[in-house]
Amino acid sequence: METLNGRKPVYYSEYLQLDKILNAQELESAKEGIEANDEMLFIIIHQVYELWFKEIIHELGVIRKKFQQPTMPNNKPELYDVVYRLKRVNKILSLCVDQFGIVETMTAMDFLDFRDLLRPASGFQSIQFKIVEATLGLTYEQRFGKNYYLSQLNEKDIERVKQAEKDESLIVLLNRWLERMPFCNEQNYWKSEKAKGEHPFWDSYRAAYEASLLSSEGPNLKSFDLIIHNEEGYPSERRLSQLASRNALFIMLYRDYPLLQTPFEILNQLLELDEFMSMWRHRHIHMVQRTIGKRVGTGGSTGAGYLKQAADSHYVFQEMAELTSFLLPRHKLPVLPEQLQKDLLYVTE
Repeated sequence: METLNGRKPVYYSEYLQLDKILNAQELESAKEGIEANDEMLFIIIHQVYELWFKEIIHELGVIRKKFQQPTMPNNKPELYDVVYRLKRVNKILSLCVDQFGIVETMTAMDFLDFRDLLRPASGFQSIQFKIVEATLGLTYEQRFGKNYYLSQLNEKDIERVKQAEKDESLIVLLNRWLERMPFCNEQNYWKSEKAKGEHPFWDSYRAAYEASLLSSEGPNLKSFDLIIHNEEGYPSERRLSQLASRNALFIMLYRDYPLLQTPFEILNQLLELDEFMSMWRHRHIHMVQRTIGKRVGTGGSTGAGYLKQAADSHYVFQEMAELTSFLLPRHKLPVLPEQLQKDLLYVTE
């Protein structure tokens, strides 16, 4: 067999280590002499999930390294690669959601044939899924059921999760990246005689935004003032700083300019990622309700009830999603300074 540069020939099954993978399905029902034909499906489905989680962790790790660079110009190749990898993660998550359809070919009675043999093992013990959440930016303080969160793990896995929570999360890096955006804060673009603390762009935008609101949308203006317009009183509990929130909104508003298209795509893909994570959790809830009803989970949780409360509180990029409340149609947007328009169009003359 011809090889390249004298390397040892690579054989398909050895490269993929199929002997390990295809012999990694040990049925608890078989050990007990019980006929439970769907346990094979149950094991393989969860093994596939864990392989996809591993790939997601890998992709998020690559993305984090790019955002950890001191600078990340909007026309730099790394930024395009971030979009590419986020799209891949979202494709994987979409597949993970669809995969529940295969799980649901197993009926409640089919699951009961072997379910009790699994105790106290539970999908709640998936360390990789917890690492995905922590890598994105879900903190321990945000988690529902904090005591239960670590109680089902062994010491080695507890340390792995805690280390993932110590590392800089994607939302922390996103905040830092957004804060470096110069366009709506660069003084050279915005020359005004107004008092210190006021900004000509956000002042004019607020006026246009207020004029667009219905009488019943008064709370929206208060939120806009609190999060975007006012210099003081910004909620300390928010993960995104006011500067980052302003710049994210600016990107959303003027995304049609070439220099902002890739940043907007990053924000859009992160919102989609959050949506897919939510869809995965809610699809999981429906599957659990369908297979065990109101019974407790094999790990001792309240089952579907626990999953529902966790799904409602485990969003990571919700603050960014809420910025869409402050959007205006294109024809009502303030006209940007001429020099800023040129810079956003890559015009160098």
